[in-house]
Amino acid sequence: MAHHLSAKKRIRQTEKKRLHNRYYKKSTRTAIAKLREMTDAGEATQFFPKVMSMIDRLAKRNLWHRNKAANVKGKLQRHVSALA
Repeated sequence: MAHHLSAKKRIRQTEKKRLHNRYYKKSTRTAIAKLREMTDAGEATQFFPKVMSMIDRLAKRNLWHRNKAANVKGKLQRHVSALA
């Protein structure tokens, strides 16, 4: 267990940040799954930029590696293009 005030504070901050990151990662994964299930081209085209923005935000904050983000974005782009 931590004995210094700074170590205790770091534990509190880390836990808060972990929960915050987990929320954004989970909501992004849910949005990706929702986009993959779409069969209507118009609806998917409209929802696509929102999902791209969420993925870019995860990559910018180093929650996802930039290559993983690029791979997921490419696969989703192919999916949306195939619907059109």
